[in-house]
Amino acid sequence: MKLAFSTLGVPGMPVAEVVRLAAEHGYRGVELRAHPDEPVHLGLSSLERADVVEEFKAAGVEILTVAGYVQVASEGDDEAVSAELAELVKLARDLGARYVRVFPGGGDQDPADADATAARRLGAAAPGAADMGVSILLETHDTHRAGADVARIVGTVGHPRIGAVWDVLHTWLAGEEPVASHAVLAPHLGYVQVKDVASADDLTPLPLGVGVLPLADCLDGLDPDAWVCWEYEKRWYPEAVELPGLLSAGREHLLRLGAPKG
Repeated sequence: MKLAFSTLGVPGMPVAEVVRLAAEHGYRGVELRAHPDEPVHLGLSSLERADVVEEFKAAGVEILTVAGYVQVASEGDDEAVSAELAELVKLARDLGARYVRVFPGGGDQDPADADATAARRLGAAAPGAADMGVSILLETHDTHRAGADVARIVGTVGHPRIGAVWDVLHTWLAGEEPVASHAVLAPHLGYVQVKDVASADDLTPLPLGVGVLPLADCLDGLDPDAWVCWEYEKRWYPEAVELPGLLSAGREHLLRLGAPKG
């Protein structure tokens, strides 16, 4: 199991400090939140992108994902969505990232129309992503929380560069058992996002293993080389404990859960 963490847990932290944390705490990769209020965003110049690459390369840490906020199932014209998605794919290519993360966001239209819209947009983006060596992953989130919801869209697209991120919180909130989530997502799975919370009514991030999420069941059966990324939502919950002090214990907990059984 290869471990990463998301910069959602260290909002605004300079790239050099993110890289240092990953290297010191034994994380092989980082999911970079691509947003104007973060050091990595679509406005970076070519030189700035090269500097980010060099920081990670020097420490031997991989940029796993450019985590964007495109909502591929949202109502409206395709052009703006497709343009932003293309820019995210280009940023991922420039940074050497494997993946671009996108959201569904189809709450403003009929579910069947939302599915069709997402599949159309992802299908249109797939050839360009393939040319750049990047895969686009649709996260189990918002209007498509269950693995079955995301697998339905990704399966319709049917392109090897279009896959899924399994956010275990959202499949749990959808009432989907981990074994069912894994079954439908496995053919499309880029990686798994883990986290922990106290309850469905209190989503404040907790140290891994302290809350109620069935993390052991979610990690059971994953490929030994699978990527698992800790998405600690500090950006949305400023009162949460700071992530850096939790990273080592979180890594150890995940490695215990992912250890071979028997």
